[in-house]
Amino acid sequence: MDEMKEHFQALEGVEFPGKTYVDELLKPVFDDQKEHLFEAMFKIHRAHTTMLTEQGILTHEEGTKILEGVSQVEGLDKSELHYSAEYEDFFFLVESKIGDRIGAELAGKMHIAKSRNDMGEAMYRIVIREYILKAIANAEQLNEAILCQAEQHVESIMPAHTHTQPAQPTTFGHYLVAIYDNLARDIERLKQAYRTVNQSPMGAAAITTTGFPINRERMVELLEFDGLVENSYDAIGAGDYLIEAAQSLISLMTNMGRWLQEFLRMASKEVGLIKVSDAYVQISSIMPQKRNPVSIEHSRAIASSAAAEGMAVVHMIHNTPYGDINDTEDDLQPHLFEGYKKAIRVLRIMHAVILTMDFNKGRAYQQARENMITITELADVLARDYGVSFRKAHGKASIIAKRTDAESKELYEIPVTTVNQWLGDVKLENEDWQAITDPKLFVERRKITGGPNPDVVRGMIKKRNKTS
Repeated sequence: MDEMKEHFQALEGVEFPGKTYVDELLKPVFDDQKEHLFEAMFKIHRAHTTMLTEQGILTHEEGTKILEGVSQVEGLDKSELHYSAEYEDFFFLVESKIGDRIGAELAGKMHIAKSRNDMGEAMYRIVIREYILKAIANAEQLNEAILCQAEQHVESIMPAHTHTQPAQPTTFGHYLVAIYDNLARDIERLKQAYRTVNQSPMGAAAITTTGFPINRERMVELLEFDGLVENSYDAIGAGDYLIEAAQSLISLMTNMGRWLQEFLRMASKEVGLIKVSDAYVQISSIMPQKRNPVSIEHSRAIASSAAAEGMAVVHMIHNTPYGDINDTEDDLQPHLFEGYKKAIRVLRIMHAVILTMDFNKGRAYQQARENMITITELADVLARDYGVSFRKAHGKASIIAKRTDAESKELYEIPVTTVNQWLGDVKLENEDWQAITDPKLFVERRKITGGPNPDVVRGMIKKRNKTS
């Protein structure tokens, strides 16, 4: 054991940082910080230096010189900045680079009344808010395409499903407005997450503010935050802005994944309702007849991956102490960043797919005539127009459905004379039976608020166009 330990330490080193610690932690963290936090860090350096100067904590000359050094280092090619054991992390390397230009003592003054804690929290918020804004913009663009398609299909009859089974006739426009509303709520969740994220923790310092006469409200203005996380302990310790950003991401991707799955079903050859544009399908390497809707498949997979990134954030915060802790910092942040990157990819892909796809109206209408999905209208007609109690009417409709199924026929294939024999003590007019078996009339009669009647759906679309 001693020989193994000595051999390992000879390779690893006996002083901080050990080689494994560098390779598996410090260097990967350095690279993540450089990739994601570079611009935000310099934004904070400039704002904090400006505020210190305005407050008289730095002289005008000191503030000007620090800002010049900050600008010079910010202009460096960040790809040329590499991890060195000489510095604890990327931030100390940057401070050193600034010090090379303006002197280490003056560069150190940049950190008066500023901690890695409040600076880190502010950087994360600055980066996350940009991802959320991009997600909102792309989600709104997708929803615009969904509503545009809905306008074209307010009269495109199709079967609605419950429990994955054909249930009742509706229209593709009615279905798409439902998806629009679902996505609109996720957009509102993203906007609420943005409001929570876009609050300034600057001035909280380590966790109890500072004895220097700083102006926290001025930092809100300089960093373009919407407000201030007032309590300094809250600013450093809570981390709930990460949870909210993750939860809105999870909701968005989970909800999208559900209708993505349905789109794949509709795009299958057997169902054949949706035709994805040639620009977004791939053919098989061996089966030339195939039109694989891989754009939707990839979107479904990436959406699941994005939701998983959000779940990783929630789990990494779970059961951590209420305060400054590494669990919410360098190891966690990349999950949130990557989750939003993936979500934005999904939103963009599906915008292209939905805007350019075609819907097979004829096939959809035929499917709406099948599987007896207008049978609930029989119960309604018997109760509404023939004075039959609804429970009894429902029972009679069930009898007709079972008899029709036993005949291996569709409702429209059964003559009204046969229906009346099965009904027994009630005699339907032929006109009523024809209406009952007609999915178009079924839809038109559903003109209650929110129903699939074309005029009702047009009204919903008009209302949403006004508010979008």
